Amino acid sequence: MSKINELFNQKLNVINVGIESFKDDLLMQNTEVTHLEWTPPGRGNPDLIAALDLLDDPAIIEKIEAANKLAVERIINSQPVLIGFEKAIDCVPGMTKTTILHAGPPITWDKMNGPMRGAVTGAIVFEGLAKDLEEAAHLAASGEITFSPCHEHNCVGSMAGVTSASMYMHIVENKTYGNLAYTNLSEQLSKILRMGANDQSVIDRLIWMRDVFGPILSEAMKLNPDGIDLRLMLAQALHMGDECHNRNVAGTTLLIQALTPNILKTDFSMDQKIDVFEFVASSDYFSGPTWMALAKCALDAAHGIENSTIVTTMARNGTEFGIRVSGMAGNTWFTGPAQKVIGPMFAGYKPEDSGLDIGDSAITETYGIGGFAMATAPAIVALVGGTIEDAIGYSTNMKEITTSENPNVTIPLLNFMGIPTGIDVRKVVQTGILPIINTAIAHKEAGIGMIGAGITHPPVEAYEKALLALSENIK
Repeated sequence: MSKINELFNQKLNVINVGIESFKDDLLMQNTEVTHLEWTPPGRGNPDLIAALDLLDDPAIIEKIEAANKLAVERIINSQPVLIGFEKAIDCVPGMTKTTILHAGPPITWDKMNGPMRGAVTGAIVFEGLAKDLEEAAHLAASGEITFSPCHEHNCVGSMAGVTSASMYMHIVENKTYGNLAYTNLSEQLSKILRMGANDQSVIDRLIWMRDVFGPILSEAMKLNPDGIDLRLMLAQALHMGDECHNRNVAGTTLLIQALTPNILKTDFSMDQKIDVFEFVASSDYFSGPTWMALAKCALDAAHGIENSTIVTTMARNGTEFGIRVSGMAGNTWFTGPAQKVIGPMFAGYKPEDSGLDIGDSAITETYGIGGFAMATAPAIVALVGGTIEDAIGYSTNMKEITTSENPNVTIPLLNFMGIPTGIDVRKVVQTGILPIINTAIAHKEAGIGMIGAGITHPPVEAYEKALLALSENIK
């Protein structure tokens, strides 16, 4: 019998590369098949291939690798410490009484989606700049309100990210490099401003946060001159089952535990203190913004390093997804269209009710937690969908597009592997593997709020634009 005939008489075990439908056809014929995800570098785009070839020159590689090594060292060596809580007007650079900060890359009122418009108009009413939502919408469209990305003011903002002058902010200091980062407080529930809700119950909660919650936290932190070491607390939270983007059970417990002794020492009434504790207990998300500020603080320390291809920002405004890259100093954004978020919906809502991906919270994935650390939090799949195997796979797969691992923040289930750190634009374009992000879903219309959670990826266009720009700017 010829070798060819012998082959056809044997049980086949096929490796399929590229088109996944071939795998499905083979499975229907009871053939064992292993599918290998593969796409041509740069999706076969000649300009991108030329840029990749240019960046593959040995002399240029040496410059990039040196720059990336420095960038990742700065991320890993950063020690973000929570040092206080103050009103945005009193601490955020560039904040004014008529400034509204928002999530994602720059956007104008006319291009904002429903959730962001809802959050903007709610914030304007909260600040007393308009008597109702209708008047607030007219003011927002008038040009008298200054809109600016949170990221361009050393801030990050969850979902719509809307931040106004009277909102209390976390103040996080990088003890290694001296830079500061800010983010506002969690509103806890699902019908909240950052999700686009803006009725009187939302405004009343914001007023209580301004008049009671924020001041109590501020006074408590003044009694703690050493601050709270967030990197250490983050490492603990991951070892306790959080991924510190959408699952914050452990992180919130650790954070309020650290704050409680000094909250009790403040001069506020016992009833007010009890209200604070009950508010924190109403949702696990209290520490969610805290980890965002930690990540922002560390990543800003790595921004502006000449020749570096490391991503220092991923952010979405509900219309566009934007990234910033270390080697492009300042506020150079590379954007693509915001994507759908795929995952379980709350009862009564359908996928077509969803707004597009929104929020600065992808700063957590940029740092290496959230979707990148889902292997630490297999229970997260109950919220965002998928399986435990998926969660583990996300963490291992992200090693393909990152430069290093952070030994300070580890994943026990993966033999204490450090979280994947330093997303490299080159690797994203070369491999076709996009960063994984887990996130909440806001209703597409203003005034409703959160309706689900799930998984999404950035648009590849943002990384392709960044690669082309970097290829022209390597020195």
